[in-house]
Amino acid sequence: MKVEEVRFGHVRIDGKDFDHDIVIYPSGKIERRKKEISKRKHGTSHKLDPEELKEYLIEDFDLLLVGTGIYGMLSLLPESRELVKDKEVIEKPTKEALKLLEELWSKKKILAIIHVTC
Repeated sequence: MKVEEVRFGHVRIDGKDFDHDIVIYPSGKIERRKKEISKRKHGTSHKLDPEELKEYLIEDFDLLLVGTGIYGMLSLLPESRELVKDKEVIEKPTKEALKLLEELWSKKKILAIIHVTC
């Protein structure tokens, strides 16, 4: 997995541009984050709710990597963390998280949730 560009509101991965939050599955599939689930419940998409996280638990993974945004605004709620208590979890600002994704992609099965703005 090659991360080619990371800036506020935009990432380019493997030649594809994304201007919205994304979820990257261990298989390499990339889809839009379903942040409206968390926003409906908490009034903000900056809190990753367990109901939203459950939507992404469709492939086996070793590491949940959360790109918290350029300024680190997205956070995993304690109840969400409980859902993945048997997995490694890393939360980092998006630029750092995507660098780590590139480094670890061939070594671990990674589920990544990436916030591309704040």
